[in-house]
Amino acid sequence: MCQDHTPPRPQLPGEEGQRAEFPWQLGAVDAHCHPTDTMASIVSVPTMRARVLTIMATRSQDQDLVAQVAARHSFSDRAALATPPTEGSAVTDKIVPAWGWHPWFSHQLYDDTSDGHSTYDGSLASTSEEEKANQQARHYTAVLSGNPDAAFIASLPEPKSLSSFLAETRRRLEEFPLALIGEIGFDKGFRLPVPWTEEEWANRNQGETPGARGNRALTKHHVEQDHQVMILKAQLRLAGQLGRAVSVHGVQGHGILFDALSSLWKGYEKEVLSRRQQRRIAPGAEDFSDFSSEESDREDIENRDVNSNKTENSQPYKPMPFPPRICLHSFSADDGWVKQYMRPQIPARIYFSFSTEVNLTGPTDAKTQALGEKFAQVIKACPDDRILLESDLHVAGEEIDYYLEHIYRKVCLIKGWTLEQGVRQTRKNYEEFIFG
Repeated sequence: MCQDHTPPRPQLPGEEGQRAEFPWQLGAVDAHCHPTDTMASIVSVPTMRARVLTIMATRSQDQDLVAQVAARHSFSDRAALATPPTEGSAVTDKIVPAWGWHPWFSHQLYDDTSDGHSTYDGSLASTSEEEKANQQARHYTAVLSGNPDAAFIASLPEPKSLSSFLAETRRRLEEFPLALIGEIGFDKGFRLPVPWTEEEWANRNQGETPGARGNRALTKHHVEQDHQVMILKAQLRLAGQLGRAVSVHGVQGHGILFDALSSLWKGYEKEVLSRRQQRRIAPGAEDFSDFSSEESDREDIENRDVNSNKTENSQPYKPMPFPPRICLHSFSADDGWVKQYMRPQIPARIYFSFSTEVNLTGPTDAKTQALGEKFAQVIKACPDDRILLESDLHVAGEEIDYYLEHIYRKVCLIKGWTLEQGVRQTRKNYEEFIFG
């Protein structure tokens, strides 16, 4: 999730005067965006050149908005995605919805799902305004760093129970069989913004969905690490129960995020046989060890239709405590973490998504050059079949199309793909991410 603005457009990669036409007709997809933050822009969705927008919910104010957009514009089967739009025509079935609670807003949820001592008692909070204020102070003091004062706590919304949010999300996912859980994750660097002043609130952009930061300054207050991880893992477990993919945010805490994910698949790791073990299983047989166990497992996953909770041989999906498919959105770690996530023992299928806004935008200086070099190393380290591309923008229409084209062109240059190869490959990756 990027900041709440539309950044200036970067120049499209490629030689001026020799830039190939972008093959929109092949079905370019946006794996992660937030156009419900600017609801007036949704009218442009049918005429956009992108074939699919994967729209994330992040907080209380946009859960219903994503549902409203999905009710009008979602598609329900793989055949619809495989059908290219006619040039210049309006296409209404363009949305894959995702519902989740972003780490920036994780303090607004309290845990009533575990046996531990809850930070908030909703039954007491309903007895009087004074008790409600006391309960709210108790919760926010527990989950925020830096000892927030009474005025700051009073500016925050009444906390919502985790159990009610999970129940609402389950109902939405059951209504939309292709929907994801997202945007969820962990963010070590984020700090909460200062409260709105009356003047700022009156003069804010009225077209933006409430709840976002806007242009407010940031306080010293972080959401405590343990609380973020608890909210994240609860949503990951729900995805595992329903066999849904997830879109995950990770900033300045890649080790913490990896530990949270791996704690859920602990005990479910895949057995990886050495070449010697493979030969012992089939003495005298041809050595197929160059065909890795990961490739074999990938074929098994591709043959599974998780979205209908059936496999090809009509076996029901077996719920797991971890999601079957995980997209690390706007992936900002180095190539060493790519190798860590690609270990063949990991039972979930991991994808890496990239955006111009997060991965490439910055001032033109030595720092930006270093950022570009790191980005190229990461792209080269990513297996071709695990790359997804996104805009991460907060407004639908031409801006998403432009930024999507920019990141496609950049990745194709690094990978040595033609634009046609890049669009076909990433669309295939996206289909496998969504459909299983």
